[in-house]
Amino acid sequence: MGEIQALRGTRDILPDEVVFWQRVEATARDILSKAAYREIRTPIFEQTTLFERGIGEATDVVGKEMYTFVDRGDRSITLRPEGTAGVVRASIEHGLYAQGGVQRLWYTGSMFRYERPQAGRQRQFHQLGVEVIGSADPRADAEVIAIATEILQNLGLKNLHLDLNSVGNKVDRQNYRQALVDYFTPYKGELDPDSQDRLTRNPLRILDSKDERTKEIAQNAPSILDYLGSESQQHFEQVQQLLSDLGIKYQLNPRLVRGLDYYTHTAFEVISDDLGAQATVCGGGRYDGLVAELGGPDTPAVGWAIGLERLIILLQKLQTRPVSELDFYVVSRGERAEAQALILAQKLRQAGFSIELDLSGSAFKKQFARADKSGTVACLILGDEEAANQTVKLKWMATKEQTAIAQTELLATTDRLRAEIQSLRTDR
Repeated sequence: MGEIQALRGTRDILPDEVVFWQRVEATARDILSKAAYREIRTPIFEQTTLFERGIGEATDVVGKEMYTFVDRGDRSITLRPEGTAGVVRASIEHGLYAQGGVQRLWYTGSMFRYERPQAGRQRQFHQLGVEVIGSADPRADAEVIAIATEILQNLGLKNLHLDLNSVGNKVDRQNYRQALVDYFTPYKGELDPDSQDRLTRNPLRILDSKDERTKEIAQNAPSILDYLGSESQQHFEQVQQLLSDLGIKYQLNPRLVRGLDYYTHTAFEVISDDLGAQATVCGGGRYDGLVAELGGPDTPAVGWAIGLERLIILLQKLQTRPVSELDFYVVSRGERAEAQALILAQKLRQAGFSIELDLSGSAFKKQFARADKSGTVACLILGDEEAANQTVKLKWMATKEQTAIAQTELLATTDRLRAEIQSLRTDR
């Protein structure tokens, strides 16, 4: 029987890579909690109509990329291709908006789209996202952009730039849509097949085409900024001023429309100059009509999502593997010593230390080699002599200094040990 492998478009995230993911998640969780964002967890599959109504039937996501199936109850079910629609559905279903004030929510998890796998783009992929539901204030737009910027900067990323646009309100978009139809119609025969189809269904998406001839034609297409009404123009100017006040640099990109139909007003992308063609790390914007479209009250909202696969690729390119947080690596050999090592390791874990217990039973030399590779701050060594005397040898890996100490004394001096470990870890 042949070897069973992961399906195309999915991948295993192995322990050496998971440390990068954990760092991203911990950094984001810390920043978001300080900004009063609360985590929400929604199902990975929903009724298909949620995405058809929320994202838009004319989008590539709904038309070409969704994993949709009929379940045993004869219901059309779709694996979520993005996170916003599910969060909004949960907010409506559970009446979060009725609690009053603004709902600041964040999520992370798997999403699914059927597309050609490539670096940073998988059929099962992961996003970290935020949604601010209940505020039309331009400060909400600026806040979510500032938080995304803070997360990426705290992770050590550089060579990032912010593209900013406004896609206006429903009336603005309708006027702009007609202008695009008028502009592109004479070029219809020169457009790529997808753009020819979009001309009548969703002409804004032509601006996002990757076809070279279509991109060339689109260079002279009308700008959405020329079709903004006074209300939309005022909102956009306020967002720009707030970003400037925060010291966040940006560049206007009138071709930025994002790929989902629910966007209104502000649209933005954070782009890395270190990623090549697939350069967008974070994308989002305002979606004031989505809550009402999905059956809730007329409620403004804004948010973004970070593609974690692309972010991890960036971190791996720019940084070394995160430093190990292991406090002790426990080496033992001999029946009594191994039994005592297990007890000692567990007691130290209960005292708040991170411990790896070598379970190989191999020679001391091999266990010491694994201790060196583990990145631990210190090594605890138990052999026949230590087992008989109820002692343990404590070896500091940085200085190679080694001392014998009673096991009871070791457990009684945990505060001193913790301070020494912290000092040595800081000096690395």
